[in-house]
Amino acid sequence: MAQHLVDRNPVVPADQLVSLLVPPAMFDEVSFASYIPDPNEPSQAQAVAKAEAFAKGLGKSRGGKRGLFGKKSAASGAGLYLDGGFGVGKTHLLASIFHSAPSPKAFGTFVELTHVVGALGFNNAVEQLSNHSVLCIDEFELDDPGDTMLVSRLLTELSARGVSIVATSNTLPGQLGEGRFAAQDFLREIRKLGSIFETIRVDGPDYRHRDLPPAPEPVADDEIEALAAATPGCTLDDFDELCRHLGKLHPSRYKKLVEGVSAVYLRGVHAAPDQAVALRLVVFADRLYDANIPVTVSGAKLDEIFTPEMVAGGYRKKYLRATSRLLALSRFNAIAAG
Repeated sequence: MAQHLVDRNPVVPADQLVSLLVPPAMFDEVSFASYIPDPNEPSQAQAVAKAEAFAKGLGKSRGGKRGLFGKKSAASGAGLYLDGGFGVGKTHLLASIFHSAPSPKAFGTFVELTHVVGALGFNNAVEQLSNHSVLCIDEFELDDPGDTMLVSRLLTELSARGVSIVATSNTLPGQLGEGRFAAQDFLREIRKLGSIFETIRVDGPDYRHRDLPPAPEPVADDEIEALAAATPGCTLDDFDELCRHLGKLHPSRYKKLVEGVSAVYLRGVHAAPDQAVALRLVVFADRLYDANIPVTVSGAKLDEIFTPEMVAGGYRKKYLRATSRLLALSRFNAIAAG
């Protein structure tokens, strides 16, 4: 019998939050060598070379430089900013940098990092991260000014203590103006870090959809129940009940919520009723994607969860990224069934 996500109420102790800042399991084995640049996109090969060179310098900047009279300057971390569209391999490069770096080191999404700082408190978070060789931040976002300022202040403190920072951001395919605006906003926010960030552009189509068929159609309710019954370790939930449950959990607990789940089946999927629900579904989709968990639904298609009005608004990048990831996850079971 299938389990239910709505029956799970995971707890993550605050003292474990920093140790849990590691790349998703799907990036455990990646390396610079395993990144295959698109020959039609020269920026990808250039990004690999820049990222690898950056990784080789980690741990060497903490001691500072000796001045004219032998006195060491203050330690200062280096910075790299990978700017590009969905599915071009920025996270692959970010994880490769993480794997190459000396310990201790940390890797998390922008959202995960804000959750950690919120749970630990700013000063405690700084102390726990200040001895790290590098902090890797995936999917840096500028949607919330408060969070942006919080993380900017955190990066300023950490860089001053010699921690190197690497960040990625998403630019919408075909909308490079919006992408450049995001990069420039981020750079302005962190200019106080000493202009240490080098921005690297990574272009290309979303690899998750290269040469792949369209996302599968939703299945019937009775079929989804039969599929769930035949899948060990899966969960089966009503979409509305899951949305309500997500609203009761802090997003930092979503990773534990899906831990150990083999597949997720959702019954009665429809468009999110409001922005608050939609944004929680974005984080949920990210955690499913991190864990490589297949998704099968009944009801509406997965690309109909976020309404056209939502996608046209300020959270457009979030919704398109989540849709891209959900569609990729929805193909797993369809391919297996075929």
